[in-house]
Amino acid sequence: MRALVSRPVGDGHVLELAELPRPEPGPGQVRVRIRAAAVNPVDAATASGALAAIGFHPRRDAVGLGWDLAGTVDALGSGVAGYAVGDDVIGIQHLLDVSSGAHADYALLDPVQVAPAPAGVDPVAAATIPLNALTAEQALDRAGLAPGQTLLATGAAGAVGAFAVELAVRRGLRVVALAGASDEAFVRGLGAEWFVPRGTEHLAAAVRALVPGGVDGAVDAAVLGGTAVLGAVRDRGVFVTLGAVPAAPLRGIDTGIVLVAADAERLAALSRLAAAGGLTLRVAATYPLADAAKAYERLGAGGLRGRLVLVP
Repeated sequence: MRALVSRPVGDGHVLELAELPRPEPGPGQVRVRIRAAAVNPVDAATASGALAAIGFHPRRDAVGLGWDLAGTVDALGSGVAGYAVGDDVIGIQHLLDVSSGAHADYALLDPVQVAPAPAGVDPVAAATIPLNALTAEQALDRAGLAPGQTLLATGAAGAVGAFAVELAVRRGLRVVALAGASDEAFVRGLGAEWFVPRGTEHLAAAVRALVPGGVDGAVDAAVLGGTAVLGAVRDRGVFVTLGAVPAAPLRGIDTGIVLVAADAERLAALSRLAAAGGLTLRVAATYPLADAAKAYERLGAGGLRGRLVLVP
């Protein structure tokens, strides 16, 4: 099979579409023939060697790339229940130290990494769900806010941030969305009650003008950092970052980090929600797997709304 890998060369890294043996499922594994695979910032960070440099995984001669996928079960290991060959699924390959990931023709996954695909949703769109929607849902779980409370969502027009807004509104939260000025109509359409333009000089003051006393919590999907966002949160509120460094717990604020974990039950619920039209799925463009380097280059240029998706 073909699999996109990153190899260290000199002081940098290069992408290579390698030919690897098709993996055979062992006990408790599901093999998926991949039909679409989204490209995420974590893929670019892995490809560049940045994650190995900070110890997220060992340095290796070739590391497999790709987390998000949609496809069809084509083989099962012994002991797997609940799936059959031919089932359409979505999945998250969230292990970093692998020979091949989701940017490939096939992937081996554990059942906890897989869920039924959303009925009636194209695989290209479905491939944008797992990493970003799970991250948003788990960040909201960590925030632990109750219906009627207020949430600041940074990066509200981004892949994680937009899901966070929609899912927060479904939980009954009142959302302040921080995004680019041109994205105001979009994030209000997701259900945000208030809007603050990205780049506002005094973010905390702007948020507190809308929500006197400060919001009950913040999900920092844009990873602006605690200094920029904490001031908008009330005393003894909660701040959740999606970056690697938590904020200082100033003013009794509960601070924490969310890095996604596989969760088949939650992913299945998100899949059903997408099938019902409850999640806004956005695809910026598609690329053949053979042109993956172009997709990575486009991701690095920024300014996307929606995910780039590779199609094997």
